[in-house]
Amino acid sequence: MIFIAGGAGYIGSHANKILNQKGYETVVYDNLVYGHREFCKWGHFVLGDIADKDQLRLCFKTYPIEAVMHYCAFCYVGESVEHPAKYYRNNVINTLNLLDVMVEYGVKNFIFSSSCATYGNPIEIPMTENHPQVPINPYGRTKLMVEQILKDYDRAYGIRHVCLRYFNAAGADPDAEIGEWHEPETHLIPLVLQVAAGRRDYIQVFGTDYDTPDGTCVRDYIHINDLAAAHIAAFDYLKGGGASTAFNLGNGNGFSVKEVIQTAERITGKSIKVIEGPRRPGDPPTLVGSADKAKKILNWQPRYANLEEIIKTAWKWESNRIKG
Repeated sequence: MIFIAGGAGYIGSHANKILNQKGYETVVYDNLVYGHREFCKWGHFVLGDIADKDQLRLCFKTYPIEAVMHYCAFCYVGESVEHPAKYYRNNVINTLNLLDVMVEYGVKNFIFSSSCATYGNPIEIPMTENHPQVPINPYGRTKLMVEQILKDYDRAYGIRHVCLRYFNAAGADPDAEIGEWHEPETHLIPLVLQVAAGRRDYIQVFGTDYDTPDGTCVRDYIHINDLAAAHIAAFDYLKGGGASTAFNLGNGNGFSVKEVIQTAERITGKSIKVIEGPRRPGDPPTLVGSADKAKKILNWQPRYANLEEIIKTAWKWESNRIKG
């Protein structure tokens, strides 16, 4: 059985659905602070917080857990700058609680949702796993700290791990049963689609004078189901005796802010009002990752490499939310 910490959230819920479709048994463990009970449609559900070691122990005692997938970090960069204590406490200290309970119950496989934020400002494009890790905000530092902790827990306690460094997660379940639902929403694609749906008046573009083809920032968008599939591949890799390591997860393709907006207009048939603003501090012009290592070792291949396909699934989810 696979224990999914934060399985009621965006990425964890998509992984949970695919795991169950493939015949794996799962238990979703979530405090529902940011997750949604409506997303827990598959497997078992336990309302709990990884800050609570006793509740974790009860769960590990009740279910025959063989692996942990950990998704329940706080992930707002700006908030991490304003409230670093909140991020270090949840993302680092509470992760230690989870790892310690794994040690107590002899669970040896750990798949960690890390981030390209561990790299900081890019010095090469595309970024590989060998890129220096110099995070520039507390959020990125918490992810890097956990990666370092995992190396020590592997050496000391034999917990083997895979760290999956995401680029920009995007899109939704193609069946629109679950999708991207953040409060507050900060990601570009859902914000753009909310303008198309009439839920927002405009989208603000931060900076149009970058050294990119159209002057706006370029990012690497990876479909949520491709991320979920990589987690399953990582679990199979560890079950097969694979050594602890890290993988980038991205498309290897960059799309600009303007390209996202124009693609959304084509798909929705709606005009999307844009207001141009100044650059945001700390926004690099281009962030694109190389996922060659994951493709080679995990035999993982993104199925949604096209921006249009990614946005179509997100729009289907947004449209269903409006209806329902």
